[in-house]
Amino acid sequence: MKEIVGIMMAAFCLLFVISTVSANETGFTLGIYGNANMDQTIDEIDIVYLEEIISGTRESTDLADANYDGSVNELDLDQIKKIIAGTEENLTIVDTYKRVATIKKPVRRIVSISIYNNEALRMFGELDKVVAIEDSTKKKDVFFPQGAEMPSIGGYPPNPEAIFEYQPDLLLGATSWTKELYDKLPGNTSVVGLDFTSKTPYSFAEETTKLGYILNRRDEAEDYLDSFLYKYINAIKAKTEGLADSEKPNVYVESSFGNYKAYGGNGSGAQTYIEMAGGVNIFQDSPLYFEADPEAVVTSNPDIIIKQLRDDVGYPANDFSIMSKSRDEILNRPELADVNAVKEGRVYIIDEGLSYGFSYPIAVAYMAKWLHPELFEDLDPKAMHQEFIDKYCPGLSFNVYSNGTFAHPPLSE
Repeated sequence: MKEIVGIMMAAFCLLFVISTVSANETGFTLGIYGNANMDQTIDEIDIVYLEEIISGTRESTDLADANYDGSVNELDLDQIKKIIAGTEENLTIVDTYKRVATIKKPVRRIVSISIYNNEALRMFGELDKVVAIEDSTKKKDVFFPQGAEMPSIGGYPPNPEAIFEYQPDLLLGATSWTKELYDKLPGNTSVVGLDFTSKTPYSFAEETTKLGYILNRRDEAEDYLDSFLYKYINAIKAKTEGLADSEKPNVYVESSFGNYKAYGGNGSGAQTYIEMAGGVNIFQDSPLYFEADPEAVVTSNPDIIIKQLRDDVGYPANDFSIMSKSRDEILNRPELADVNAVKEGRVYIIDEGLSYGFSYPIAVAYMAKWLHPELFEDLDPKAMHQEFIDKYCPGLSFNVYSNGTFAHPPLSE
């Protein structure tokens, strides 16, 4: 009998090690107190892990203090069990800006700042809890029609008094403005910053998972990640990760803010997308966002140029003339006449909005098609886009085959 128990314990330990390694390979540690084993979820393994910490057979971890009271003990076991069951009264997280925030649950009143947070709340079926949004979301009335009837706190930077007027128990923020609001709202409002601008697929997945825990929508978060984000990103990476450096085209990505307003490395979304799509960012050693010297672009001789646009494109537009004009402008820049991308016509325009938020795997798919058309003949970004709308954008009725301007020239050309 002892031998059987020993074998079972050994098997469990092996499963535990495998589970921990697999989670770490996903590239993020879920920043929620109670994640004792520092993987991407809170589950029964964390209970076992915490019991070993309490017994002294395992060292404590940064997130082992599940109830965030300064000590690790049996009360933390109770908190982990409640988190697993979704019955916890408080949940303590580390948000994007490395601030510890304790959220009172259940969340009933949300002021949500940024279209990406609102996109997440729509996907999770939680818009009924949103008591106010900001003006920029209201302006995206085609993509986010629900915003038309929602009260607004105004534009940026957010006004603390306007936010407090709606008595939220959760302010869901984004960007540096969130940090400015941490100490300007009363203690009964939890301020949480989540960044859905996809600096890496792993940080994006962590934010999605965190919000799933905050709102008790873990199943919805997991469905999106497994059935859409990981499904397509992993399929693309499976074909590009084995490419030799000589097979990777040099890519220059220009932002919507003007000529030679470029994206570098250091965690930029463009850098992440280029790498996943099997290319090399010509400015990978430059700051995240900067003004490039045109001569540096010429010297780097990119094989592909991608220009982002934000105005008069995307969901509200049905005329490709804006994208076509932008592409022609690049093709006709005298200084770029001898650059490979211009000589070969490999200049592409993409809707900036497609590159951020929950639709970003679609942008990566377009880039993969542009960089390696021979590898991705069967990849259909438009079909992906329609799938995304139909499955993850409730309340949005939109046909990407007949409406919108998201990428130019069309993939058939």
